[in-house]
Amino acid sequence: MLAAGAGGSALAVPPPDAAHPVPRATAAQSATHQPADARLTGSAKLRRADGDDVRFSFDARFRQHETPDKARGTFAFRHVGKTTSGWAKGRIDCLVTGGKVAVASGIVTATDVAGLKGKRVGFSVHDRGPGRADRLGYSWASTNDPTATKDLPKCVSSAPFETVERGDFTVVPWEVPGS
Repeated sequence: MLAAGAGGSALAVPPPDAAHPVPRATAAQSATHQPADARLTGSAKLRRADGDDVRFSFDARFRQHETPDKARGTFAFRHVGKTTSGWAKGRIDCLVTGGKVAVASGIVTATDVAGLKGKRVGFSVHDRGPGRADRLGYSWASTNDPTATKDLPKCVSSAPFETVERGDFTVVPWEVPGS
């Protein structure tokens, strides 16, 4: 996922929150969110034949009366490989859900990948339901380098082409007002 020479640095030990960085909602946050609010939540490890450890986590949502560009929350990802490793976390700035598919984007706020902090990255998730491996995609799929995506608009990503090996994502669809 992070190309060799893409600015990733070798991590002897990844940050403790890189695999599961999403905190549980506080009582105040829970009171403001309703069960029917559009959301993307969960953490998962991707299936990789090369043995690399690639993980993503999301806690993103917006209220029924809001629009996708009012979404808020967090994301994180890490890739620990034989030749390159890197991690990043950030804040969600857009989320669109429909059926069991979500597309989200956000701004990287912390990372060990040179040139990535402050950039927008995008994600897609297909929640395939209990007992079935979810799928995930990311905006840098065609470049293999999240820093190479220039001026990415909000809520843009590739199709969810990667398969989850362990973990689960939950997508709650957006109920468009008036539809």
